[in-house]
Amino acid sequence: MLAAGRAAECGAKVVLLERNSILGKKLRITGKGRGNVTNTAGIEDFIAAFGPTGKFLYGAFSRFSNNDLIDLLNRLGVPTKVERGGRVFPRSDRASDVADALERWLRNLKVNVRLGTRAKGLAVDANIEHRTSGIEHPASSVSGVDVFGGAMSADAVILATGGITYPATGSTGDGYRMAEEVGHTVIPPVPSLAALDVAEGYVSRLEGLSLRNVQATLFANGKRIGREFGEMLFTHTGVSGPIILTLSKLYARLDDKSNVELRINFKPALGREQLESRLLSDFTRTTHYANYLGELLPRKMAPVFAEVSRIPGDTTLNRITAVQRRRIIDMLLGYRLTITGARPAEEAIVTAGGVSTKEIDPRTMESKLVKGLFFSGEVIDIDATTGGYNLQAAFSTGWIAGENAPG
Repeated sequence: MLAAGRAAECGAKVVLLERNSILGKKLRITGKGRGNVTNTAGIEDFIAAFGPTGKFLYGAFSRFSNNDLIDLLNRLGVPTKVERGGRVFPRSDRASDVADALERWLRNLKVNVRLGTRAKGLAVDANIEHRTSGIEHPASSVSGVDVFGGAMSADAVILATGGITYPATGSTGDGYRMAEEVGHTVIPPVPSLAALDVAEGYVSRLEGLSLRNVQATLFANGKRIGREFGEMLFTHTGVSGPIILTLSKLYARLDDKSNVELRINFKPALGREQLESRLLSDFTRTTHYANYLGELLPRKMAPVFAEVSRIPGDTTLNRITAVQRRRIIDMLLGYRLTITGARPAEEAIVTAGGVSTKEIDPRTMESKLVKGLFFSGEVIDIDATTGGYNLQAAFSTGWIAGENAPG
């Protein structure tokens, strides 16, 4: 929608092909339906949120920033507000208001919106030589789009088909196939920002338990690959919540997922010596171990913790040995869970992988291989942590593609 609207503003005659019966189907459910559209963070924080491919977005974020998006939404009648962590939402708390406003914008700009129209592939002409945006002599030039039931000619095509997550909204990976068919490299797409499954079956007993102010660290083959502090929760099959979703982005990029472990620090504010001093003092009491754990941990966690620690719950604190005490401390500061996988694309928030950024001009979003072909959004190999960064990238790359596609 951003790409189509900006292209129309720049004077192009624009047709938007939408496979769904409504526009912005996925946008309408973002942020649990509230629409976390962007973040107030500075550009360096935005770049960092995307990891290895973040530098590709410098131009897009500079040309159409978070402030530019907020200004556009205000002009379109959608005032915004800022919440914890710099997250920006529509003041109405309705993501659908953003989608509806963008749809009105397109209609006012005379964009020809064709609902229920699914693109089948790209039409290209080979051996077209040209020079554009510093890119010399791509192998081919786009000439249109093949749709189910016909074909359309076009001077430029913007591929904004999304990733593979939430396929019920239309994101079924069509764009990856289309890009590959015309010669582009596609980094294999995998779910990112997804809950993680664990091998320990007992977590089903903890389903719904939320932990706040904890530290979670992800290890692969014994090497630490990421650490986050904040809130997490247990699911029927594993773990989720803000800090887990952030770590899942790192998990998605791992080549070897055979030996991955999550360690939870329940007491990150306490050092080992401080914790040991507290336990030494408390373990002079005659309280039962199981009851005492309810003082240290959420009550739902206490019986599971006692079981995993292999210390009978009816053991009195003053009977706990030094070896057992060290085991308790080890578990409080580094409770171990074995990661077996991420939840499927149907449940993930974004996709990691996509069209290689090496084959896209970051100043224009134009293909370096096919003249007149542009990319925007999740179809590109860009994915960030939670907090509005991913939607801003979609908006920014869409805006830049729309601005440059008219030529």
